[in-house]
Parts: sequence; C-alpha cells; structure tokens
Amino acid sequence: MIDTYATSGTSPTMFEPLLDDGQAGEMLGLHPKTVQRLARRGEIPAVRIGRYWRYRASVLNQWIEVNSSGQPACVGNERRI
Repeated sequence: MIDTYATSGTSPTMFEPLLDDGQAGEMLGLHPKTVQRLARRGEIPAVRIGRYWRYRASVLNQWIEVNSSGQPACVGNERRI
C-alpha cells in the first residue's frame, strides 16, 4: 500500500493524482498530442516524469483562470464574434 501522506512535518499532506496527456486533453478540450507539444514548449504547466508528461488538474485550472481573458479571440486587429 502506498502512503498518501508526506512523512515529514507534523500535518499530513495529501498528494493530488496526476493526469496523463489524454486526461489533461479531455479537461482542456485538446488532443493529447497537442497537450504534449504545449508541455514540451513550456506553454502549459506540466511535470516531466521520465519520458512522460503529467499534469495536476488544480494547476491547470489556475492556469486557465490566469490565461483566459474572457474576450473573443482576435485575428490581427479584428475580433471574432
């Protein structure tokens, strides 16, 4: 059995399960290969474990909040409506 609590310190810390490319892509509405590419470029928050990229749902949610403007997408100086 794997202990889900940190062994150091006085208060237990729960570890958040990590998402794989498919799960993160489903959450973001992106193809898993697109998620991998964004992670390699450092454009989305990710953790590399060996040769695999993993993602924390809570960190992706924060990233979405910070990086979403709530504005329509712009092309040049024109707005898409």
